[in-house]
Amino acid sequence: MRVKDTLNLGKTKFKMRGNLPVKEVERQKLWEENKVYEQRQKLNEGKPTFVLHDGPPYANGDIHMGHAMNKISKDFIVRYKSMNGFRAPYVPGWDTHGLPIEQKLTQAGYDRKKMSTNEFRKLCHDYALEQVARQKKGFKRLGVAGEWDNPYLTLAPEFEAAEIRVFGKMAENDLIYRGLKPVIWSWSSESALAEAEVEYHDITSPSVFYGEKVIDGKGVLDDNTYLAVWTTTPWTIPASMGITVSANFEYSVVKPAGDDRKFVVATDLLSKDAELFGWDDYEVVKTVQGKDLEYVEAQHPFMPERHLLTMLGDFVTLDAGTGLVHTAPGFGDDDYQVGKKYGLDIFVDVDSKGYLTKEAGKDFEGVFYDDANEISLNKLKEANLMLKYMPIEHSYPFDWRTKKPVIYRATTQWFASVDKIKDQILAAIDEVKFKPEWGQKRLHNMIANRNDWVISRQRVWGVPLPIFYAEDGTPIIEKETVSHVADLFAKHGSDIWFEKEAKDLLPDGYTNEHSPNGKFTKEHDIMDVWFDSGSSHQGVLAERPYLTYPADMYLEGSDQYRGWFNSSLITSVAVSGHAPYKQLVSQGFTLDGKGHKMSKSLGNTIAPSEVIDKMGADIVRTWVTSVDTSADVRVSMENFVKVSDSYKKIRNTVRYMLANTSDYEPSENEVAFDDMRALDQFMLVKLNHFIAEIKNYYDHYDFLDIYRAVLKFVNADLSAFYLDIAKDILYIDAKDSHARRSMQTVIYKSVVALTKLLTPIIPHTTEEIWGFLKEPEEFAQLSEMPVAEKLPNEDKLLANWNQFMDLREDVLKSLEEVRDQKLIGKASEAKLTLYLTPENKQLLDSLNTDVKQVLLVSQLVVNDFDAAPDNADQYNNGVAITVEKAEGKVCERCRLTTQDVGSDPDYPEFCKRCASIVRQEFPETATEGFTD
Repeated sequence: MRVKDTLNLGKTKFKMRGNLPVKEVERQKLWEENKVYEQRQKLNEGKPTFVLHDGPPYANGDIHMGHAMNKISKDFIVRYKSMNGFRAPYVPGWDTHGLPIEQKLTQAGYDRKKMSTNEFRKLCHDYALEQVARQKKGFKRLGVAGEWDNPYLTLAPEFEAAEIRVFGKMAENDLIYRGLKPVIWSWSSESALAEAEVEYHDITSPSVFYGEKVIDGKGVLDDNTYLAVWTTTPWTIPASMGITVSANFEYSVVKPAGDDRKFVVATDLLSKDAELFGWDDYEVVKTVQGKDLEYVEAQHPFMPERHLLTMLGDFVTLDAGTGLVHTAPGFGDDDYQVGKKYGLDIFVDVDSKGYLTKEAGKDFEGVFYDDANEISLNKLKEANLMLKYMPIEHSYPFDWRTKKPVIYRATTQWFASVDKIKDQILAAIDEVKFKPEWGQKRLHNMIANRNDWVISRQRVWGVPLPIFYAEDGTPIIEKETVSHVADLFAKHGSDIWFEKEAKDLLPDGYTNEHSPNGKFTKEHDIMDVWFDSGSSHQGVLAERPYLTYPADMYLEGSDQYRGWFNSSLITSVAVSGHAPYKQLVSQGFTLDGKGHKMSKSLGNTIAPSEVIDKMGADIVRTWVTSVDTSADVRVSMENFVKVSDSYKKIRNTVRYMLANTSDYEPSENEVAFDDMRALDQFMLVKLNHFIAEIKNYYDHYDFLDIYRAVLKFVNADLSAFYLDIAKDILYIDAKDSHARRSMQTVIYKSVVALTKLLTPIIPHTTEEIWGFLKEPEEFAQLSEMPVAEKLPNEDKLLANWNQFMDLREDVLKSLEEVRDQKLIGKASEAKLTLYLTPENKQLLDSLNTDVKQVLLVSQLVVNDFDAAPDNADQYNNGVAITVEKAEGKVCERCRLTTQDVGSDPDYPEFCKRCASIVRQEFPETATEGFTD
């Protein structure tokens, strides 16, 4: 036997290969073939249930990084819960109706107006399923576990039926009504929108101040007085029906110098407005209270036959303007509410495409609303009524799909009343846990300020409103009719609504007093897609017996406070009286590396597939733990490269641990805690504290803290400390020595615990690791999370060792200084002298360990602190240190410098310790001798 063959005693060649992009696909196929998800569900039968209800992504286009962050975060939670004592089924879902799909088909060349409704809906249906298949493939490639063969789809007949029943229950509770009132109207989509379907951008609008002549001052104002009003939508002036003032403000009647007219302006705004209007000199004729202006009549600026009524409203402010607000009840909610109170007509002179109608007057008929601004301004100038025009920049709502501005326009729509149950909804929010906590206030304020929900849409790809009309136009929304439609949808899908006549959709023999001739028609509008997804608590949670309602958690992006979180809450309280979720977790958005919103048009996107193809899904999954998902997250390839380095450190450390426990059999070689060396006991205590820490972070969904704690444990506690010390035992001691088996016990327990704790995060990698462990479960995913143990005397053990670790830091500093001076290379070349106080000497004795071995030096001397020479490194805690080059020769086997190398003539290149071990392990070598 050669000398070098004895140098690697305890080392094993170990192959744990990377190549994640290829290996992950093979592993996922293995999981699918072995039905690992189903096996996990079977194992968890009878355990407490934890249901994370999946918010359905929209079925359109490949998944993006925001999708990946969301789905992976959910997978962390579901996998952890499944391995930690819960039955945690995960049902993924998709939102499959709506305008974007219609637009995609239109862009592809299909003309909806040249085909039947059901022909077009069939195209939409097939397109949606194609998108679902694409996205499903992307989500599965991320390693997300769930019921991929049985997801929920909002186009599925059983889901549509459940949605109709939600609508019916709300109608039964008198929460559904039809009304003519202003809604957010998208002229580019030709449909009403919900608040959740708009996004805001800064635009420049024409701001104009102008006068409206008083024609009946009610004894408060004379006829030569003008009410000074303000608007940023001059195109709505043709629809103006009144002026609104505040009852609580004081108003000044002002006569500017050189003008025989008088103008009414809020007193608190007079100084500012006078400067704006160029009134260098003016006289305040008198002041009046706003309440005294009620019912004053003025003349429309360019429709002399129309009289404008002055009204009192609490929405008038002194932030800007004049304190008198131009009021068009057909084009704004505040205007509508005050106009309704005073009995004004809800006048609308703009059509569904945004063009003014003949009711606006001949100069405006057929003009696009935005172009009508200029006509209004010109008319004000011609009438000498304009006081000031100036452009103003402000935030304005846009259709989030077409990216075009919207308008507020009164149309006859179907509404779900939020106001009637607002107190119940707000009370339900108080029962929900939020992470982050500010989410509660955000959702509370959104509901508190929310108007009634317009649920009708003027499209075809969606769930139809199950409403019939009698011969006299009376809407029919009865429990019997809605239930019958729901049953039809469950059996045939909602296409039947468009295939059949109204009479064929009603129950057999149905009659109604409003239809004496038995004739009925049906509603053509569909439901808002937020009503679709917002009904999923009934279509999924309440529908599937193995799920629970309410769900334990909803987790989505922060935009869903005004979207899915919001609509689900309203419908759930409306039909069940409680929230659909026990906890809400929200996440930020994914941005590019510069903090900009990712957009294909900007070319700044990074697709998950791009990272997966280069580095693997486990790198994307690790990245999700490395960022604070509660805030907006920047994404760049540099981020993934950095995370990949961290992943490799974890992987390589585990590979080292596996290699050095390859000859360890837990059932035969495990050393009990009480029999372990003190160092190993300390490390086992650290391991159990680490287990408790990680599980606590999982329990609170603190993924970033998991990432940090794992790296700290792997880098500091294992690699830089315990495993560094371990080399002198694992490679040098006899194979079955107590010290080696004690250390292997800790290392093996550590790698098993790490593997289990990391399985929710990097399941592809941990399953690879699992194949090298001697554990009974076939897959890591089928094992249980480790349980943190309270070990005997651990508090005292930790206190002593933590104090020693401070001393060790001092030693490392001194060694580094000597290394910088080139006096030594490795620590094993050093002779270390510690000058310690009696307390520190006692500390070393209490450790009951080979301190020289722990400090990795060849020679150690301990002296009294008072004997420290002047050149010793002095430390504040009663420690002084000197470092010298160790005396003697370097043992070819353990690489320590000793004075007993060659003391055994049979092993002239070994120290006494190594010679003894080799003689014991390889007795034949004592007579055979060695060759180089």
